[in-house]
Amino acid sequence: MKKVFFSMAALLSLATVLAFAPASNWQIADKYTVRFAGGGEVGGIFKTLKGTIAFDEQNLAASNFAISISVASINTGNALMNTHAKSDEWFDAAKYPEIKFTSKKIVKAGNAFQVTGDMEIHGVKKELTLPFSFQNKGATGTFSGTFTINRSDFHIGKPGGDVEGNIKLDVMIPVIKK
Repeated sequence: MKKVFFSMAALLSLATVLAFAPASNWQIADKYTVRFAGGGEVGGIFKTLKGTIAFDEQNLAASNFAISISVASINTGNALMNTHAKSDEWFDAAKYPEIKFTSKKIVKAGNAFQVTGDMEIHGVKKELTLPFSFQNKGATGTFSGTFTINRSDFHIGKPGGDVEGNIKLDVMIPVIKK
């Protein structure tokens, strides 16, 4: 009876430790990409991304993301369009210098994942659920995802015009295990 009790206690202790174990910390590596496209000739990249990532495929409850993108790092391939995008007519980089995403929950979705969190752009915070995949290579890995956001939800630019309301984003973030 004592053996059974101690075996059960040991199993319960191990389960508790695993449930509350921290997720692996990952450092964002060079060569990340954040591309956007809004139809026609509107598109480009953001060149500066930073953040913290704790992610473990076996412990999603302890996993989280806190990512920020510098609005001033926008590059459309056209200096005049870059200046216009940073102006108060669009992103207002002087007043709102960062685009931020902070996760609240991560779940498995088939062979990939979904992260729900707060996206803050242009002073507007909105909860979004974004799909992503993770390619784990041991000490390195790559997060990637494609999704759309409605620029009007974040009061970016005026409705209508040459820029579509839905902006497609392609994100690829290589990481190194800390």
